[in-house]
Formats: sequence, C-alpha cells, structure tokens
Amino acid sequence: MTYEIDYRTLVGKMTLEEKASLMSGENFWYSQSLPQYGIPAIMLTDGPHGLRKQIGDADHLGINGSIPATCFPTAATIANSWDVDLIREMGVALGTEAAAESISVVLGPGMNIKRDPLSGRNFEYFSEDPYLSGKLSSALIRGMQEKGIAACAKHFAVNSQEYLRMTIDEIVDKRALHELYLESFRMAVQEGKVISMMTSYNKVNGTYTNENDYLLDTVLKKTWGFDGLIVTDWGGNNDRVAGLKAGNQLEMPSTLGVTDLEIVNAVRSGDLEESILDTRVLEFLKVVDKIKPLPAEAADMEAHHEKAVDIASQSMVLLKNKDNCLPLNSKTKVAVIGDFAETPRYQGAGSSSINAYKLDNLLNALDETDIEVVAYAKGFERYGNTKKAVYDEALQAAGQADTLLVFLGLDESYESEGVDRSHLNLPQDQITLINQLTKLNKKIIVLLAGGAVMSLPFINEIDACIHTYLAGQGGGKALAKILTGEVNPSGKLSETYPLSYEEVSSAGYFPGKEAISEHRESIFIGYRYFDTKKIPVQFEFGFGLSYTSFTYNHVMFEDNHITLEVTNTGAVGGSDVVQVYVHKKDSPLMRADQELKGFAKVPLQAHEKKRVTIELSDHAFHFYNVETESWAIEEGAYEIRVGSSSRTIHQVIEVTKNGIQAPVTMCNIPKSYKELDIHNISDSDFEALVGYKLPDSNWDRKAPVNLNTSIVETATKGVVGKFVNWIILRMYKNKMKKGEPHAANAILLVQSMPFRTLSRMTGGSINEEMLAGMMMAVDGHFFKGTTKVIKNIPSKKSK
Repeated sequence: MTYEIDYRTLVGKMTLEEKASLMSGENFWYSQSLPQYGIPAIMLTDGPHGLRKQIGDADHLGINGSIPATCFPTAATIANSWDVDLIREMGVALGTEAAAESISVVLGPGMNIKRDPLSGRNFEYFSEDPYLSGKLSSALIRGMQEKGIAACAKHFAVNSQEYLRMTIDEIVDKRALHELYLESFRMAVQEGKVISMMTSYNKVNGTYTNENDYLLDTVLKKTWGFDGLIVTDWGGNNDRVAGLKAGNQLEMPSTLGVTDLEIVNAVRSGDLEESILDTRVLEFLKVVDKIKPLPAEAADMEAHHEKAVDIASQSMVLLKNKDNCLPLNSKTKVAVIGDFAETPRYQGAGSSSINAYKLDNLLNALDETDIEVVAYAKGFERYGNTKKAVYDEALQAAGQADTLLVFLGLDESYESEGVDRSHLNLPQDQITLINQLTKLNKKIIVLLAGGAVMSLPFINEIDACIHTYLAGQGGGKALAKILTGEVNPSGKLSETYPLSYEEVSSAGYFPGKEAISEHRESIFIGYRYFDTKKIPVQFEFGFGLSYTSFTYNHVMFEDNHITLEVTNTGAVGGSDVVQVYVHKKDSPLMRADQELKGFAKVPLQAHEKKRVTIELSDHAFHFYNVETESWAIEEGAYEIRVGSSSRTIHQVIEVTKNGIQAPVTMCNIPKSYKELDIHNISDSDFEALVGYKLPDSNWDRKAPVNLNTSIVETATKGVVGKFVNWIILRMYKNKMKKGEPHAANAILLVQSMPFRTLSRMTGGSINEEMLAGMMMAVDGHFFKGTTKVIKNIPSKKSK
C-alpha cells in the first residue's frame, strides 16, 4: 500500500468522525483501529531502558505490574560509557524484545538536557551536554529501529523540571533553546532518523509544546525535515484542535471520544479546515505503514542479561583510587556494608520502572569471585530512622576486615518522575554511618548508587570510590568485575559534580515555583558555566579514572576531523575516551569558554598504540544567530582542545575559520551576562535576552479555577483547596513511613496535575461533568459542586 495513492483514497472514503477517531487512542496503550479499512491499532509502551508492557491494569506511573523484561542501565548510566557502538547494541536488544511482544513504538529515549542536578528525572536523561546526548541517543534509536519498531524521542522540549511540569511555562532565550535544549532532538531526527516524537507537558515561552507552532511546524517539520509521528505525553493535551493545527497527530491515552468530538465540531464550525485533519490522518497512516516489527522471535533473555552486565561494567565511573587500592588483590578479605549491596538500587521510579527479568546483587556476585566476604551488615535503614543497633552491627562487621566495601546512595524516594530533589545530599543516616566508619583506620571503598549528581563530603576521607549510577539488572555482577579487575573501569562523567549546589548556575531559578520557570542562566549550564567562570568543582565533566594510563600524540586537524595517536602506557588493557572541545578566541558574542564537539572511546591492550580519527559535530564552529534564526560560523581563530576531560587538555590546535562577523545586536551583551554574574541576572537583562517582557511569575489568586489550574494551586483559592492539598501531603507522608516511596511519589505527583488531566488519565472514572463539579467545589461553591460530582458518577453499567 503506498502513501500517496492508496492512503489518500482511503482517507477520502472515511467519515469525519472516523478520521477524528484516529487522532486519539483506543485505550491506554493502543492507537485507534479501523478494521473496516484495514487499519490496525498499534501499541505504544514505556521504555526507555527496558519494556514496561502492561497487560492488566494500565497506568503511567509504574505502579501496576508489567511483563518481565531486561532492565538495562538507565540513560544517565549509559551516557558515562561514551560508547556509541555499545549503546546501539543495547538498542538492538530493546528492539528485539519489543518486536517479540508485538510492540510498535517504544517511548524513549529520554533526551532532555540536565539543566539542574536536582531535576527528579535526570536519571532518565543522558547529559548536560547536547552533543553527547544527541550522539548517544541517536545510536540507541538506530539500534531499536533496526528491528522494525519505532523509537519515540521525548520530551520535546525543555522539560527541565518535574514539579508543575504539566502547567509550568519554561522561559528560555532563542540561543539557549537551540544550542542546548533542541540540539540533541535535531540530531535524533537527522542522524538517528527517529520515527516518533513525544511532546512534553510544559509550555515553552507561553505556549504548550503540543500546540506550539514554532516548535512543531517551524523547527521540527520545516527546518529539520521530520515527517514522523508526533504524539502527546500521556494526558498531555491541552487544546486538541490547536495541537492538530500545530502538527500533532496522536493524543494518548484514549479520551473516550471527548476530544474526537472537539475535532468534529471544529471542522463543522469552520474553526478547523478538514484538509488539515486529512493531512494529519495521512501522516499518521504513513507511520503505521512504516512500522514493521520483524517476525516475532523469542528474545534470548539470558544473552540480554549478559549484555546488560557488559553495558553496566563499561558505564561505571571510578572517581577515586588512592594508591591504586583497586582492583582488589586475589583472596582479599572484605566486609560489605550497606543495604544496596543486598537489595540493589538499579533503576528510577515512574513510567520507566521495569519488571526486571532477573536481578544480580553485589553480595551474590562476590560469591562467584575469589574475594572473601567475611561479614555483611545493612548499615542503615533505607528510608531513615536508623537505630543505634544497626550502626553497631556495621561497626562490628567492619572490625572483621581491613578492607570495607561501603555501598551508599540515593534511595527510591529521591529520584522519580513527577518529583524533584530538594538537595544534593545523601540521606543523613548514610552520612552518619560513613563518618563512623572513617574513624576506624580501615581501607574504605565507597560504592555509590543513584542516577544523578550527589554531594560527597567524605571523599577525602576514603580510599576509593566507584559511582555505579543506576546500573540495571546486571549491576551487581558488573561491579564485581570492576572490583576484581576483570573489567577495567572506563566510564566518564556526562555531567559536572559541583562542590556545592549554590554554585550551580540555575540555583536560585530552579524549579519554577508557580507560573513560570526562568532560564536566566541561558547557555551557561553545567561545564559551560563552571569552565567559563573557572569555578573549582568536585569532579569535572568527562572525568573518570582507569587502572591504566594513556598518552595522546601527533594530533592533527583536517577537513573537520581530528586524528591522533593514543597509547596505553600501563600494564593492563583498558579504554580511554578522547574528548574534543572547541573554543572561539576573542569573540564579542556571549559564549561558553568551550563546548564538546567530538569524542571517541578507544580500547587498547597494555602498551598498545592506535591511530584514531574523530569527526567533529556538524555544528562544531557554529552559534545560533537569533537575527537570521539560523546557525552560523563566526569568522576568526578557534582552539581545538583534545583531552580526557573538560579540564584535562593534552593538546591544543589553533585553526582559522571563514564565516560571518558577529551580529552587532548580539554583541550588545546585557551587563550581568557579560560579567558572568549568573546568579544575579536582573529582570531587564533577562528580558533583553528573551526579547519580551516577562509574564507574572505567580498564579493569579483571584482568577477562577479552570481546566489548567493545578491541584496545588487550589490551595491559594480557599479552604477546600487547602484541605485537599493537606490530605495529599498526609497520604504522601504515610506512604513514606510505610517504606513505599513509589506510591508516595505517585500521590505527590497529583499535586502537579491540572484538572484537565484528571479526566484524561482515569479511563472515564472522572468524566467532564464530575470535573466541572470538582472545580466548582474548590472555587467557593462546595455543596453545589459536590452535588454535581455525585450526580454524575458513572454507574457500573455505563463503565
């Protein structure tokens, strides 16, 4: 069946109602089918580091069960591998499992840029750097789509916080928007050839992304050439007709025909041209026809488990190794302390929670080595309130060995979809434990679990430290391989570790508390800020130690390629990540000191040398010209810096590039940006950068409750709203006390939901009339609203 002829004929035969029905889901996970026209339903299911296929009760928060699947390391973990080929192989495995389960679209990878280390979903994203994120996510996409399924890049765009993510307006200037927040998505489209794109819940510069004509039509379709499927996040539709006009084809999940009727009415009233609907239907059918999962074959789950182990072992980061105390010598006697060694923290919470096919832990994995575990102690209570007896047990275990393996990290309550972190610290119970252990004059090796940056105040008091990140189901075995030296660690940090959160450029602006989130730091996030202002950090971007050493020689630049000779000068094999940064000399523009524009992971045997070629980014020397709304090269001298981290540069080459003179208007840099006084950007300076007057940052306390009013906002509307929010917080605290962080965070997420989402995400349990009653109740008409709710509760028969 061809798109141009057969589908156009098919669409011509459809009624208006049938065409509208294709624009939203049939149920929670499936698109609408029209069997009378031979149009199948396609299944979309959560990823991105494994499959969350639900065959029973459906939900978007990872609460209800799903089929067993391989839980690979999360994006924050695999990004530390800097290994394009390895990540493509992971994509192939994911695609294989998806095809075997007749899944058409896997909702991933997550590609949002890590603007701030406190964002609760950072574990699901790759990096603070758009080039690294774009290269690695494109590799994952290509691997997945080799199996005939569609990847779905998300969340487009600027989903930078979890709190109020469904209503917050992300205010960001055009340069930061294109150079940081859109660039990895561009690469996913043009390099990864991604078939599907998921819009985010939030607004960008005043307009919800799913109906943002600039983002969807001007940028995604016309500039980048994307011709695939644009789907809402679940419950992420605001105005269905506006979304259709902007370019969205599919709203998920099913709205039980409510928004189908909105489309039909808009066509009949003349508000929507039927030709636009026809175009969206054609675009949708083209994608359905394009998705052809390979013939179902049972996935080799044991082979996938070993692949998960391999990926994890290549992604863990050795942060410290005093006197080369790692790897452990054969027959070393160790005491293992820390709950995570027995009950692993291996993935995040929310829609990406995978029902792991199998699960390794460090204790069992060490049993398969020649390391002798002489004692184990839990060390701390996972969710706090550790008793003295638990600490005493840990100290007793520590007394039985000279080497301590102490497994610390962030528990499940810290990192979840819908909830941001409030600080960078480890739980206080763990800090209390490590402070006691460091007084024992033992060799202490700290092992960290967690999907994001964390403060490590004890780093100078310990001997070694490995950050496992969230290593998936094979993390325990992978870590054992690194501890024993079977695998030489080669992970490099894909994000910067600050000495304190207060030094982060977005501190003070993150998160947006009510109506808007102001990206006053502009292009200066992560290493772009720390390196430009030369602020000391705990661990710089691209940092990671090895059990061997490397040298770089004979560096050359020609035809947008760097070539160099890399030598392993140590006694064991290992891999290094060669990183290429570009610096513009003497630029009158606002610029970061340097930006990553190329990299390569290079495996070498002991004493081996290899000639390496690295292709630089197609935007290696570009900036985004806001005058012409296009990319441009500023003429003049550049430094190409080749190193093993952003602050360990081994070779520098100077080149001259032809281009344009810096636009005069862009050279007029607001004073606080010119002085890099990023924490004190004035309203006037930020407005000069974004090009318009800032909207009110606070909610309008006097405005009536409407469909876009969030539940937490109702606390400003009267007694009923205050009471509802008190109940939510009470339920959250009770779940946390019971040690149920997943359920607790799901409850807290309700506060950030607008009223319109409640009906869309409850499968008809809350209908439009009930919703109207709820809004009346919290808006000062409690009895009238409550009566309306009760009268309109669906009967069991109607359900």
